[in-house]
Amino acid sequence: MTPLNLSALGCWAELHFFAEEWPGIAERLAAEPREVLPPAPQIFAALEHIQPDAVDVVILGQDPYPTPGHAHGYAFSAEPDVRPIPRSLVNIFKELHDDLGASPQDPDLRFWADQGVLLLNSVLTVPAGDPNGHAKLGWQKLTTQVLTRLSDRPRAYLLWGAHAQKAAAQVDPVQNLKIETPHPSPLSARRGFFGSRPFSRVNDWLQRQGKPGIHWTNP
Repeated sequence: MTPLNLSALGCWAELHFFAEEWPGIAERLAAEPREVLPPAPQIFAALEHIQPDAVDVVILGQDPYPTPGHAHGYAFSAEPDVRPIPRSLVNIFKELHDDLGASPQDPDLRFWADQGVLLLNSVLTVPAGDPNGHAKLGWQKLTTQVLTRLSDRPRAYLLWGAHAQKAAAQVDPVQNLKIETPHPSPLSARRGFFGSRPFSRVNDWLQRQGKPGIHWTNP
């Protein structure tokens, strides 16, 4: 397992998780006989990309894509050349097009992170081909601590699916914008994800907070 570069995490390195839980998780990942996704240098990519004070929107996913070459450390995002686009992301793009009239040209959502969107999975690793296979490693403690760190001011939270909603149960719906819908997976998107218009709703809320909206459709 590649040693963790705490300096790349900035302020996130102050979370107790990295001193208390991460060493044990790292040992278990090192002993995992299956391929671990995303590659080790990308496990904490979402946190390395954006510091706490810069976060205006949180999109909370379940765990990384289990197909090798897809996951790169950002919830719902994939490397730009990935084809076919993961099915959940296809549905996110469909809703984005219905909501705002356009959608990105490729599955790389890092330009959202550039604008203050934290694309965090509640479980940061997955064995190749085994969705949710690392759900019991203890990653959820990191999610809890990240959300606690972000409770210092109002933010928008897009919580797609029961896992995200459970993980963010502590988030105050009065102080923050909480949009909770079914997951965009093909199994559940038609139960309320489609038609929820989360992207325009987040932008309306941000603008009421005196902040610019997110350019969701293009860098």
